[in-house]
Amino acid sequence: MDIAALLEDIQPDLVRVEGEILRHLSTEISLLNEVGQYILASGGKRLRPAVSLYASKIFGGDGDAVVVAAAALEYLHTATLLHDDVVDEAESRRSRKAARMVWGNQASVLVGDYLLATAFRTLTLLGNAKVLDVISHTTTLMAKGEIMQLVRRYDTATEGDYLAIIVHKTACLFAAAAQIGACYAGAGEAQQEALYGYGNELGIAFQIVDDALDYVEERGKIGKPLGIDLKERKVTLPLSRLMKVAAPAEHVRLLAILGQPIIGDDDVREVIALMTAHRVLPYTLGEARRYAERAKERLAALPAGRPRSTLAQLADFVVEREL
Repeated sequence: MDIAALLEDIQPDLVRVEGEILRHLSTEISLLNEVGQYILASGGKRLRPAVSLYASKIFGGDGDAVVVAAAALEYLHTATLLHDDVVDEAESRRSRKAARMVWGNQASVLVGDYLLATAFRTLTLLGNAKVLDVISHTTTLMAKGEIMQLVRRYDTATEGDYLAIIVHKTACLFAAAAQIGACYAGAGEAQQEALYGYGNELGIAFQIVDDALDYVEERGKIGKPLGIDLKERKVTLPLSRLMKVAAPAEHVRLLAILGQPIIGDDDVREVIALMTAHRVLPYTLGEARRYAERAKERLAALPAGRPRSTLAQLADFVVEREL
């Protein structure tokens, strides 16, 4: 599925979002500008702003507020990435060196703080109390998700734990993006709740697929690090599923790998071989498709038209996107 073609009708709005994102990264502090632009320039496909824009357009919304709010959400998302990489001691982010590896942990944390503060300042100036309430709730959930991940143990982790973490860390921001788009367009409470549910299910599907791709060999062939989650001992759905279905001897071996001081490329390949034998990735992608279908079901009560149809197609895209 060609995402550019899918989002073609909102390209002018996405350009405006991009301009708004960069507007606050032209300051008198060169370090702030450099770090912010470095990570925001690799911002991916801007799915969250697209969700906000289409959610607004379902109800005829076409104002500046949703563009500004969508950019603020990207600031919030980017702030969490900067902080996450420091907590996880990550070396890479989106196939490039993590900002902390270029400018250090202190700069990453402080620029993340600036982006977070700018997001709230921007949304405050828009003057919508409901949107501020949604975003405040979302940031609380995201912080809880980080702590839940920090205290999670690889030897006792369950799929339920994993789901709770990604709902808090990832899905809630997609949900907020959908709801605030509807909010700025004057949608009613029930319609906002339907879109929040859509965004939540979409975000779950998105993260499950992202975690599955970490174990796909072809990903390494195109320059993306393979097995980073395993090396960081993150028990995402593929690894959690493998630990559940592995034979007793295989389970012991998995715990031994996870208990090593350093998990190497050979260990990653060994785990991927076990995942292949136990059909872990088909199971994982099946779960992602299930949540994508649930996301589309949430749209049924909303006004039909191109925006609603595109949101449904976005749910398909997140599980079918190319490596």
